[in-house]
Amino acid sequence: MDLAAALRAFTRTVERGSITAAARDLSLSQPAVSKHIANLERRVHARLLERSNRLVRPTPEGQALYDASRSALASIDAAVEGLNSVSGTIEGAIRVHAPSCIGGKYLHPMLMRFQEVHPGVSFELMLENRTIDLVYENFDMAFIHGRPSAQDLIVRRLGMTRRVLVASPAYLERYGPVETLERLSEIPLVTTSRSMTTKNRLALLSKGASTELEVRSILQTNDAHVIARTLFDGHAAGPVQYLLVSEEIANGRLVHILPDWEVRPTELFMAYPSVRFMRPAVRAFSDYVLNHIRSVEGLD
Repeated sequence: MDLAAALRAFTRTVERGSITAAARDLSLSQPAVSKHIANLERRVHARLLERSNRLVRPTPEGQALYDASRSALASIDAAVEGLNSVSGTIEGAIRVHAPSCIGGKYLHPMLMRFQEVHPGVSFELMLENRTIDLVYENFDMAFIHGRPSAQDLIVRRLGMTRRVLVASPAYLERYGPVETLERLSEIPLVTTSRSMTTKNRLALLSKGASTELEVRSILQTNDAHVIARTLFDGHAAGPVQYLLVSEEIANGRLVHILPDWEVRPTELFMAYPSVRFMRPAVRAFSDYVLNHIRSVEGLD
């Protein structure tokens, strides 16, 4: 029996709660994962998993083995990659999760430049606006708006993402200038849940002052591309992350309205699972990102 392979199949099954999902993550067939787990159960003379129609979860003996083996496997992976890094070679696969607003415009170009220097590194880049479990979903790192509350994460603060109010020239021609908060409350806006308070008001800041404004939100979405398209087409005005539209403001495709006011910003964090030792490839890429992402205009 390949003990390391069996332990990898077992630990991934525990994390995913599914033999099928573990097989997909490990690029194995479902029968192969089941065989690894069966061999491991024979080796330790104990049943390690409880199976139901919906979920696979560890027995008490399985939980003890998982707690003891997950960090050991991570240490092995880090040691093997570390041998390569000693010789100057950084390689391995990295799974990254990020919101679409920064992932497509900023993180993807960084990833490609990093691969030019380290061609032995491959990436899986998932761009979604949802909360994830890094351990359960097998991500090496994630970029997250708002401080994560999970206890099994190492968190690095990257900065505050500014949100400004913008409209297209066509929109302003149709609705007229927006020069007061009262006027802002009357016109159609596209908003996000992060820009609104629990009372569904727009949270605004200006030189230390703050206010909550009732507005006419005709579309609320968490997708950065939908927001941008709505703004560019002149369908609505609204708050948007400055880093997403800085070029469009500079070239006049969008107009920065009410420049004395900004929408409540959010903090951006980079997070890693604390249950794993950071592999050299992951560490190298995280250092690369930290050296470059703080220069992004709109991230303070």
